Amino acid sequence: MNEDQDPNAGVAAPVFVEDVFLTDVFLIKGRLANKTRRLSNVLEDYERRYLKVQDATLVSLRTDEVIQTPVVMVSVDELILAHELVDVAGDDGLRRLADNDKSHKIRAFYNGSVQFEVGGRIEPGAYESNALTKRSYFIMAEPVVRGLDLNRPELALLKNLPYAILKKDRMAYVYDFS
Repeated sequence: MNEDQDPNAGVAAPVFVEDVFLTDVFLIKGRLANKTRRLSNVLEDYERRYLKVQDATLVSLRTDEVIQTPVVMVSVDELILAHELVDVAGDDGLRRLADNDKSHKIRAFYNGSVQFEVGGRIEPGAYESNALTKRSYFIMAEPVVRGLDLNRPELALLKNLPYAILKKDRMAYVYDFS
């Protein structure tokens, strides 16, 4: 070994995962660039076509492929579910759900190229369109994901999320237990 050579050269530095995005092809872990507010607020107010995710890891839902890249642009049309791993307690939607004893249990089914379902608690009718709020997403507390192989280490973080941000128009079917 050369004395001038860095002993850590070639060793990947640990990546800080702040945000998680689920599409019908990949689970994407990384950091949303230039985020200055809660992820749920950023998604609702986002006016561009693509989200810039830095230090991204893309985990295929169909194969064992894992891709790491410094930056990936993710179409907002492809989003199904999102979660902010950092400072979970600060999300207003989650706080409202926790205080809301009128929350409803639902199961929401995604019927895309990889079929799965997400079950949990939401505010009543949160999956419906609302002309007043014009929200494109809804918050689900204590989501349980079924239909994906969550035993894979790369997908295991979907097992214990305290909440998920789901895109309304990506849910094909909703079973409302209310």
